[in-house]
Amino acid sequence: MLERTKLEQAINLCNEVEGELNDNIELIELGELEDDADIISEAEAAIAKLTDKAGELELQTLLSGEADANHTYLEINSGAGGTESQDWANMLLRMYTRWANAHGCKVDMIEMHNGEEAGIKSATIEIKGENAYGWLKTESGVHRLVRISPFDSNAKRHTSFASVWVYPVIDDDFEVDINESDLRIDTYRASGAGGQHVNTTDSAVRITHVPTKIVVQCQNDRSQHKNRATAMNMLKARLYEEELQRREQAAHDEHSSKTDIGWGHQIRSYVLQPYQMVKDLRTGMESSQPDKVLDGDLDLFMNAALAARVHGSSGDVEDIE
Repeated sequence: MLERTKLEQAINLCNEVEGELNDNIELIELGELEDDADIISEAEAAIAKLTDKAGELELQTLLSGEADANHTYLEINSGAGGTESQDWANMLLRMYTRWANAHGCKVDMIEMHNGEEAGIKSATIEIKGENAYGWLKTESGVHRLVRISPFDSNAKRHTSFASVWVYPVIDDDFEVDINESDLRIDTYRASGAGGQHVNTTDSAVRITHVPTKIVVQCQNDRSQHKNRATAMNMLKARLYEEELQRREQAAHDEHSSKTDIGWGHQIRSYVLQPYQMVKDLRTGMESSQPDKVLDGDLDLFMNAALAARVHGSSGDVEDIE
């Protein structure tokens, strides 16, 4: 029923645009017959608005992957650089949380490791909302920050890196086979707030998939059993996402974005000094308002990255089909 409703909404929106377009074309023809400039001008303005609406619908069609409609996990890891990179990772966590909140999504913390002085070493959140994975999947990669460091008494400019990895939450419709013999499961004490229980019980769970070296961990629940179940779901999601990436790489002949956290591998640069600019290095999309971007205003970059997957250098729509 959910799938039926989604398809009906998409069809109705397309029919609505087509109907409005035909109505306004008729109005223009009527205005020309009666030599009424006001009717023509009003109809042309309405068609201009329809152009924007059609553009939004075109973007929606890009969210047609088999897992695009799903909720998503988003994992952030700080790069080399200690406190600087850990603070940058925390800024990214805030940015994506604000984006999710602005789009009506719910955010659940799965695990977080705080830095020694400030920021975070790593964090994994689950973002629950319609098309959450579809919108966020192009955010995987290395993000670079250039700014005057608040931790440097000499006020020197610093460059920091952090990586973002996005993979879909999968349900029973997606089958992922995992051999228990391929797993290494470790337990440890959860960090952060949580009272005496957190400090005395090995409730946190870390699972390593030995063949792929994928590591997932969960510490958001006091129950080790629940944390293990969540971590297993995360592992299945990571393995499924790896398969999606493999298929896309084969279809588009592109390099995977999962690379070292450092120079030469970044997908986006956020420059706060000596000038202010955010630039996506894949699409060339720029913004001169980094404060807004860091407050979660990411739609401009997400839209461009989604469109580039279809219209970019990897081939046109016909080639992909």
